[in-house]
Amino acid sequence: MAIKPPDLEWLDGDVPRAAGFNDTYFSKAGGLEETRHVFLAGNGLPERFEGRTHFTIAEFGFGTGLNFLTTLAAVGGLARPPALTFLSFELYPMSAPQLERALSAFPELSKYAQTLVSAWAPAPGWNRLAFPGADLVVGIGDARELIADLGRQGAGESALTPVDAWYLDGFSPARNPELWDPDLLKKAADLTAGDGTLATYSAAGWVRRNLQAAGFTIEKTAGFAGKREMVIGRKTAPA
Repeated sequence: MAIKPPDLEWLDGDVPRAAGFNDTYFSKAGGLEETRHVFLAGNGLPERFEGRTHFTIAEFGFGTGLNFLTTLAAVGGLARPPALTFLSFELYPMSAPQLERALSAFPELSKYAQTLVSAWAPAPGWNRLAFPGADLVVGIGDARELIADLGRQGAGESALTPVDAWYLDGFSPARNPELWDPDLLKKAADLTAGDGTLATYSAAGWVRRNLQAAGFTIEKTAGFAGKREMVIGRKTAPA
């Protein structure tokens, strides 16, 4: 599989928009604040890091790496942080120059962004990058195929699960339904710890139904900026 960086348009100078999906990678109202509101707070983080020796986060859609870097900064601010494993899937990885331009919008994360950009050389399959306090594992390819590696007996990626928190951050479900596919979400639920959680900016009815059918108990809560609602949830307890 040859890797071709996405075709991007740049809004307001520094907000990347994927032409193929007609969607931006983060909110023009504030990408860093959006990540903190939707994905960290939506999963009860950083509070849930306290007292843990290890914590695994998984994400559909690596994009600019903003969610990873924001999480890394949150872990780095703790007196006794857990060892973080951050697992992400990306079908169309940005080039290093594209990442650098996108992340330049967040000077607060510059020291983390520089480390990511300097090490960024995505190849098809699993890519592992070590950061102080965290391991980043990015699967380059179709998440519906790569997720089968996780938890499989004897598979090299089996140690990455169970997942404590999911960031469901694919492009708009209407424009990228593959990342909101019922079978994919069911596999995600199967890999989730008993007290695992999820958060997503999407509150579309069919997305909620797919999550419930997959094995998550969900609820709507206030979205970021002008968005009225988002969804949070946790793995459904066995009957």
